[in-house]
Amino acid sequence: MAKRSKKAQEAFDIAKPVAEEMGFDLVDAEYKKEGQDLFLRLFIDKKGGISIDECEAFNRVIDPILDEKMNSDADYFEVSSPGLLRPLETADDYRRYDNEKIEVSLFAEKNGMKQFTAGIKEVTDSEVTFVTEDGEEVSLEYKEIAKAVRHIEF
Repeated sequence: MAKRSKKAQEAFDIAKPVAEEMGFDLVDAEYKKEGQDLFLRLFIDKKGGISIDECEAFNRVIDPILDEKMNSDADYFEVSSPGLLRPLETADDYRRYDNEKIEVSLFAEKNGMKQFTAGIKEVTDSEVTFVTEDGEEVSLEYKEIAKAVRHIEF
């Protein structure tokens, strides 16, 4: 995960318990300049995905709390989903997509594979175990995974 700015981390720390209380996972926060404007964005998700209505509901609840608890000079505040193809980076990301298919790329070949699609079987704080389409179990430490994203079928 990219390192958050001080302001983004402050917003994240304030918003995380509120998101959890509402049944959401606060995935990330960013505080950045785009053109002439400064944006504060919070990214929420939950197992099964997040809807626009849920983003709006969280926005209505968290906006006045952030106004009260932090000194932000952001021009715009947004709440968004992290997107379908956001890379899985934390143990919580993998837990959120437990039993779903994931496209995995490794830094180095393991068991004859460097890229594969697999379901998530088990997640710990140090590693994740996948079951490939051939039924093979592959346990990987997070540092072995170059990139992992949800496998989306249309």
